[in-house]
Amino acid sequence: MRSVFHWNLGARSLELGRRTLIMGVVNVTPDSFSDGGQFLDSDKAVARAEQLLSEGAAIIDIGGESTRPGASTAGSSPSLPAVSEEEELRRVLPVVRDLKRRKPDAIVSVDTYKSGVARAAVEAGAEIVNDISGFRWDPKMAKLLAELKVGAVLMHTRGRPDEWRSLPPIGDPILLVKRELRQWAETATLAGVKRDHLALDPGFGFGKRLEENYPLLAHFAELQQLGYPLLAGTSRKSFLGRTLGEDGNDAPVEDRLFGTLASETALILKGAHVIRTHDVRATVQAARIADAIVASGG
Repeated sequence: MRSVFHWNLGARSLELGRRTLIMGVVNVTPDSFSDGGQFLDSDKAVARAEQLLSEGAAIIDIGGESTRPGASTAGSSPSLPAVSEEEELRRVLPVVRDLKRRKPDAIVSVDTYKSGVARAAVEAGAEIVNDISGFRWDPKMAKLLAELKVGAVLMHTRGRPDEWRSLPPIGDPILLVKRELRQWAETATLAGVKRDHLALDPGFGFGKRLEENYPLLAHFAELQQLGYPLLAGTSRKSFLGRTLGEDGNDAPVEDRLFGTLASETALILKGAHVIRTHDVRATVQAARIADAIVASGG
């Protein structure tokens, strides 16, 4: 059974657990692995967000920097370019502002690890900060979130994207992720972030080898022991592409929908409260069936 939470976003809260909420992804980037370049224009990004809302997304997650494998991030390799705070703001803020103007009731999340971007996006109307670094890459982030009193997603990541290919294997993925998520959540609460503002994400694919994602998925229910709402995103990720591939070739991104739905359904049955996805309409339908199973005690 899935625990019920009220996720405090500041001005309002979301009930989590009675049904799965869907977070729709809008990447305002030229190079994201799935939809890079499609919504770099702010008008197209807003239109995409409106489409996802009409398909049933409860939250729109807007990101202005790709964190695909191999990407450079601020503070990583100095020889590789990273998206500056100014460029990320230029990409993200018009989308947040215009979406909130057109859809005032929309719940907007900003996907960033930079405190400056988080502050500006919240001032523009975002109610959730989704930080892939677990509030660790920017030392100001946790205190800022405590000040802003918005919702926050603390995600587990090993290393930086440009380091992932060289990371040593994990002995027990679920043990490591559970231990570090607990530690990082405790650090955040010590910095003043209230427990009811936090949701946790195990970070499928983020510093995990392809084969390490399946034990994490299989034992996802153990993360319920942490006592926080759980968010998860497997949408179109490379570990699915490898499994779906044929003749030694990974399945292309556009051919990973059915595998994505299988993994998302498994996550809901194991306790996920929020699913982050590119394919909202299909995921909403899959979640309705999975929710019916959960409600029946399955």
